This record gives sequence, C-alpha cells and structure tokens, in this order.
Amino acid sequence: MNLQQDPLLLQQASRIVIKVGSSLVTNEGKGLDEQAIGHWCEQLAALVKQGKEVIMVSSGAVAEGMKRLGWSTRPKEIHELQAAAAVGQMGLVQMYETKLRASGIGSAQVLLTHADLADRERYLNARSTLLTLLQLGVVPVINENDTVVNDEIKFGDNDTLGALVANLVEADVLIILTDQKGLYTADPRKDPAATFVHAARAGDPELERMAGGAGSGIGKGGMITKILAAKRAAGSGASTLIAWGREPDVLLRLAQGEGIGTWLLAQTPKHQARKRWMADHLQMRGSVTVDDGAVSKVVDEGKSLLPVGMVTVEGEFARGDVIAIRTLAGVEIARGLANYASAEARLICRKPSVDFERLLGYSAEPEMIHRTNLVLTPTGTPN
Repeated sequence: MNLQQDPLLLQQASRIVIKVGSSLVTNEGKGLDEQAIGHWCEQLAALVKQGKEVIMVSSGAVAEGMKRLGWSTRPKEIHELQAAAAVGQMGLVQMYETKLRASGIGSAQVLLTHADLADRERYLNARSTLLTLLQLGVVPVINENDTVVNDEIKFGDNDTLGALVANLVEADVLIILTDQKGLYTADPRKDPAATFVHAARAGDPELERMAGGAGSGIGKGGMITKILAAKRAAGSGASTLIAWGREPDVLLRLAQGEGIGTWLLAQTPKHQARKRWMADHLQMRGSVTVDDGAVSKVVDEGKSLLPVGMVTVEGEFARGDVIAIRTLAGVEIARGLANYASAEARLICRKPSVDFERLLGYSAEPEMIHRTNLVLTPTGTPN
C-alpha cells in the first residue's frame, strides 16, 4: 500500500488549497482558537511571500455560532444549524481577516455551495473571481454557504468542498489539516497492529476500507470523507495530503519538503486530467466558426479563442455551456466552455476586446474560450 513519498511535491506546487476542520478551528467547540488560527495565517502569509498561491477552506462557522448562541449540543434541526452558521460566520471571517492582515496579507470571504460548482455559468464566475484574487496576492477564505444549503451540515464537513475548489482552480495540491496525524491501515485505538500509511494512490478502493468511523461531536467528517475528497481532487490531477493541523509550523515544514502526514497521490497529470474531464463529460450546446488565423492560434500555438477570429455563431447557449470550434469547412477542431452567451457572442463576433464594453454594456473576459477551458478534438490535434 505504501508508496514512496515525494518530498518535493508541495515544495514545487504553485497553487495550494488548504482545508482545516472544525475541531481544530474551534478547539473542540470552545469557541474560535485565536492562537491556532493566528499560527496558520502566519504560515499562509509566508507561503504567499514565497510566491505560492494559497486558498483556505475553513470549517467552523456552525461550531462558532453554537458557542455564541450558548448551545452546548449540536442541534438537529436544519433551520437551527443554518442560524448557527449565520451567526458563527461573522466571527470566523473576522478572525481570518485580522490575523492575515497582521501578517501583511489581504483576505477575501467567499461563500460557495456545491450548486455553484455544478452550474457552469456560476462555475466560471467563481473560477474567475478566485483566480483574480490569487493574482492580487489575496488569500480567499472559503466556507460552504450553510445558511442556504444543507449538504454540509447534514452529511459531512468541508472536505468535499476543498476537493471541489481544488478542481475549480486547478490546484497542484490539496492539504487537509485534521485532528489525526494521517491515515492508518486500521483504527490504532482498536488494532495494535495498525500501521501508518505514508503514501498511497488516491482512489485506491483499499483506502476506503481502511478509513471509516465518525468524526468528532463538533465536526461531522471522518477519515472516510477525506479519502473520498482525495479521490475527487485526483480527478483534476491534484494530490492530497492529510496531516495533523496542530503539528508545529506544519505548512512551512511541508513546503520545505519534510515528510509529514499521509500523501494520497494523483495518478494523472493535472493538464491531462482537466482535458479528459472536458472531453468526456461535457455536452455541446452550440458552435462557432472561425477563420484560418484563429485555427492556427488554437491548434498550432495552443492559444485561447478570441472573438475577433470568429466568423459565425450557431445555436443557442449560455455562458459556461460547452461549444464546438469549427473551421470554415465545418470541421470541428476543439471544444470548450463559452465565456459569453450566444446572443453576446454574435454581437462581438469579429470585434476586438476594446469594443466589448460599448457593444455589451460591460467589460469581461477578452477570450471567447480561454485556453485552460479548451480541449482539442482528434481532428484538431497537431501531429
């Protein structure tokens, strides 16, 4: 089961998603652990100053809300859990903002639901916002929008959300900080023969047998949710590390190549994984015909598709829908996620980006399809 750990995996990563669980953030439900959050924020700031792009996915809103409302027992009613999340989110985001600001780093609150990442238009909007924040050197602090959905507060914690965010921004690594040092072959409290798993393949069915077990009384996730999150993150080529969140300077030591925790390694390179997902799972809603210059840019140079190279727009589609790119002879050369709806695409067809605001009433992406959201079809694959 154990594979060889790659000590340089995090050291070489440029984009990292870090998820921290409720029991760590709230010190087992006794309110927000200011000291612990402060230490993590110092480490986040240090990683940013090293040139890495960092996103924090933090649980803790419900637990902090329970403390502020004077509730010692986690409620079962959805509306009470949503109320606790609304109250607790205020303190949670304020704590991160204060601690990151003290280290000279800006922060941003981003509340997401799984539906935001399933809907392609909202997916593109969330992706654009997060990538812009990262380019600005800001650390996005993400939590599930528990006041309007019940997925997280009914079934698990933010492990799945962390994986979805890793997929969304094409992260190199997902780090899940928890109250356990990593994965064992069995529960070491019950089986003295249990051994520590230093590295394994993400998605290996044997991992799910090893995991299991409920979480704490504050957070609802267990090791199984982390195993499944790693499997999901691997779908976009991101490897996952599970480590004890209270290990001193855990993030900095990991970034220096120290072997801490359990690595669940993605088997597909990030670029290939994203292209495979786009080719296999997305249905086309329309198409655009492009001139020979655009064909050359997309196929030979691997560039984005710009509206100036589009000749006609076929079909009716929305922002985020998958459309085909066709040559003047009608041959499909590529497909990808449209940044503009069909009605808008017709307005900006053959136009440079400087004209978009005048034609559309707003200025958005200069590309019709960004190269990271574009995959060549077999006929468009260079020899």
